[in-house]
Amino acid sequence: MPFSPRPRSLSGLIILGLVLVAVPLTAAVVHGALGLRRITSETDHLVRESVAATRDNQALQQHLVAMERSANLYLLLDDPRVAEAYNQNDAAFMRTLQSLATLDPELSDRAALEKLETSSVSTRSALLAPEATAAERMANVAAQFDRMTQEAAALARTTNATVDQRLRVLEADADNTQRQLVWTLAALIPATLAMAGFFVFLILRPLRQLDTAISELGRGTFTHPVSVKGPTDLEALGRQLEWLRQRLIDIAEERDRFLRHMSHELKTPLANLREGTDLLLEGAVGTLDEPKREVAGILRDNALKLQRLIENLLSFSAWQSQAVGLDLSEFPLKALVRQVVDAQRLALVARRIKLDLQLPDLELQADRGKLKLVLDNLLSNALKFTPRSGTIHLHARTKGVNVVIDFADTGPGIPEHDRQHLFEAFYTGDAPQSGPLKGTGIGLSVVLEFVQAHRGRIELRDGQFPGAHFQITLPLRQPSSPESAREA
Repeated sequence: MPFSPRPRSLSGLIILGLVLVAVPLTAAVVHGALGLRRITSETDHLVRESVAATRDNQALQQHLVAMERSANLYLLLDDPRVAEAYNQNDAAFMRTLQSLATLDPELSDRAALEKLETSSVSTRSALLAPEATAAERMANVAAQFDRMTQEAAALARTTNATVDQRLRVLEADADNTQRQLVWTLAALIPATLAMAGFFVFLILRPLRQLDTAISELGRGTFTHPVSVKGPTDLEALGRQLEWLRQRLIDIAEERDRFLRHMSHELKTPLANLREGTDLLLEGAVGTLDEPKREVAGILRDNALKLQRLIENLLSFSAWQSQAVGLDLSEFPLKALVRQVVDAQRLALVARRIKLDLQLPDLELQADRGKLKLVLDNLLSNALKFTPRSGTIHLHARTKGVNVVIDFADTGPGIPEHDRQHLFEAFYTGDAPQSGPLKGTGIGLSVVLEFVQAHRGRIELRDGQFPGAHFQITLPLRQPSSPESAREA
């Protein structure tokens, strides 16, 4: 199996990202913590040693004072008990020197300690010298104690200076460690963010590709192949979506073929039915009395409805397969509306439905056939829901560079639960219809598609009319080129 530089699964990629992001930060924090712990330990050691050195230096001064007092008393009284007191003070002085010698070598001056020890021995010798007179011994002892006092003071100063120096070194070391930690974090945080952003990109890119593919499939757009690059489990999911896309394309093509074949098969007997009813109405087989003409008119009216349903099916099939475009021409809107109304005049008269037309004289640039189908579908839809002796309103007005067409009726209106599905293909709703023929549910979907093809919009309005009110907004002139269409 070939080596892969990155994990092959999404979980492996996430784990690797967490490791690469967390390890540098953890190492920096551990390094800083160890440095601070070392400085803290050295500081504690220095504090303990400096306290001990200060205590011993103070003890030396005290022992020297006691020794000098005992020596002076001995020289004056020549009392063996005083000599014993001197010996005790001298022994304590020597123990303090030994205690200082056990401290950190940097805090105790070994040469000064040896000098003090030598001076102590010399002082004892001068104090007990039998050949010297009392005055000579007193002078020698005083000189010895002066020298020892100076040596002890010098030792204390040296110790204090060493402690101060060590403190400055520790402060500099702490500052240096703090700076190193700050610079390390300053370098690691952007690098960590960049690394995190890189892994987020590696993870989100295939997820965005999957989301886009699923959204397109949900919208019924099958033109873009599904290609997902990333972890193998997401790539496998992408291949499954691509298989689903191909399957949906096959199903759509089978549906379109079925619709085309069925529509073609239905058009031939329907044409014969229309020709037969036209011959009857024209009196080709004899004059018809009024009841027979009414029956023939009903047959012709329903034949026209079937023809519109078949045209809707064909238009919907062609539009879904992206096989239709706009055949633009300029024509008067009023003439087109009259043509649509004349095609359904019999249905209007038979149900005594009044038509309220308010149309200005304007020229419209559009696809005449598709706009005719839009108006015909809306009028047919209004006829189905308008009660007998009701009114259908068809108003038009210009608004800037657009024309606004209002199509309304006096029917029961559209229920709230049907509105969100109103323009979905094959959705018929459950509202009661006045017409004898229930539709296929694609009329309004074709209306929406054709209006949007003209870069217009259709909306369902409330308040102005009691029933359903559709408002169409279309540009008076269509863009003449793809570039202008994009600008529009």
